[in-house]
Amino acid sequence: MTATDKNILEAYSNLFQGLSYLNKIELIERLTKSLKTVGTKSKENNFYKSFGAFASEKSAEEIVSEIKENRKFSNGRLDN
Repeated sequence: MTATDKNILEAYSNLFQGLSYLNKIELIERLTKSLKTVGTKSKENNFYKSFGAFASEKSAEEIVSEIKENRKFSNGRLDN
């Protein structure tokens, strides 16, 4: 275990001290569940979920172009 890992664990341990018994049990259950699902989810899927990304066949340039085309300005302000 690296020094960084030890520091992270210590920081979390300090946070957990203030939790109630039931909250600690819930945390243990969630950690256990996360360990069981580690191998079942793809890294790419987790990456995109973390940013709220969406799947699209369009290129980034096409999406940007579409957004710009749909903008409507009036008196120097963006109208909704």
